[in-house]
Amino acid sequence: MQSESDLRTQLAVHLDAARITGEVGTPRENNLSHIHRFLAQERQFDFGVPLERDWDYASVFALMVERAGLRPEEAFVEGVDTISASLCIAALDRMRMVLREVAAAGGRILFASGHPAGLLPVHQAVAEWARSEGAEVVAAEAFAADPATLRIPVPEPTGGDVRRLGLVHVWHQHGGVPHTHLAEPMQALLAALDAAGAPRPDLVVADHGWAGAAGSAGLRTVGYADCNDPALFVAEAQGQLEVTVPLDDDVVPQLYQPMIDYLLR
Repeated sequence: MQSESDLRTQLAVHLDAARITGEVGTPRENNLSHIHRFLAQERQFDFGVPLERDWDYASVFALMVERAGLRPEEAFVEGVDTISASLCIAALDRMRMVLREVAAAGGRILFASGHPAGLLPVHQAVAEWARSEGAEVVAAEAFAADPATLRIPVPEPTGGDVRRLGLVHVWHQHGGVPHTHLAEPMQALLAALDAAGAPRPDLVVADHGWAGAAGSAGLRTVGYADCNDPALFVAEAQGQLEVTVPLDDDVVPQLYQPMIDYLLR
């Protein structure tokens, strides 16, 4: 049997080779731009996370270096940026502890993703594991206003609706399931739970605005975030997210399999 150290080393090598960590595909200029746009609380960049401290560019940049592993050189403003494999793996270890705790207690877990072409298989695998370990995986359609459609509408101007693919909630619009940073789908789902008098989940496992909105609503939340997603790292620092796992959140889905195996081993 491999030691814990060997497993971490093996995973780190894979993560860097797959560019899930190490030198990633998200460019430096994009990462820095998103810090400014988050601080401006722009829709699509705030992830539903309010600023609860006196954050400025320097403090958020330092946080991203500390918790995601961005290159620390302030003068480096264009080119290839990085995510730390060791920080990613340490966060996966913390996420595993939370998942095991809630599943062992038979807790209610809600899964959601704004990355249907990237992280969706990760969420699907974790949701299946959680259910097999005794957790109750929340299904949105049980709280749909119209049981015939099994949809939870998202109010305009966002529009569309919340649907479930397997065990994972996604945002549907115009006949497709788009990549989204929006917080409104999670807000609509939580409103549907409340309207139905249903208990809110004991844990949310998500990314993007799904995670930000859940944490901001006071729900116990863990999530995944890219190096251009400062909102979720700030949310973790503010105590709204319990764990934020730094990684490139949009590589080819099959490349996440070793990470899934490590998380659920």
